[in-house]
Amino acid sequence: MNIRIIPRLDIKGPNLVKGIHFEGLRVLGKPENFAKFYYENSADELIFIDVVASLYGRNSLLDIITKTSKDIFIPLSVGGGIRSIDDIKNVLRAGADKAVINTAAINNPELIKKASTKFGSSTIVISIEAIKKDDGSYEAYTDYGRESTGKDAVKWAFEAADSGAGELMVTQSVHIPMSQDEM
Repeated sequence: MNIRIIPRLDIKGPNLVKGIHFEGLRVLGKPENFAKFYYENSADELIFIDVVASLYGRNSLLDIITKTSKDIFIPLSVGGGIRSIDDIKNVLRAGADKAVINTAAINNPELIKKASTKFGSSTIVISIEAIKKDDGSYEAYTDYGRESTGKDAVKWAFEAADSGAGELMVTQSVHIPMSQDEM
């Protein structure tokens, strides 16, 4: 088995951030500095995700992608706010190797086919945020776990792959008790 190290860097505005359920985000620094650190310490690939892009309907990582891609020489996947073929083209032109799509793919599965036909399936990564339901099944969510889709996550994974996605990035969100009352 090949083991690959692929750090995911969550970005809000110009900053690398960390938080719980994307609330109360703490600024850690400049994403391009962390990307260079991971590259110099043998990461195999990097993923940049704009954690509020879909929420605010924007894609603001282009400058960060350009800066980062000049200093690292490993694949760079970028997601957050990618809603169209033009958005994919823009992140690729800025220096990304792959486009990561979640919300737009759920809302318009045809985008996966169009994107993989135009850019190649190896360029298209579908992000699936899976949250476990009471019955043990998993539901796909969007907007970083904020919005329920009603889609079964496993069925959605097969549908995305059949539509031309070259990779799937599956994350599982879990409810973390934040107080004694929730335990």
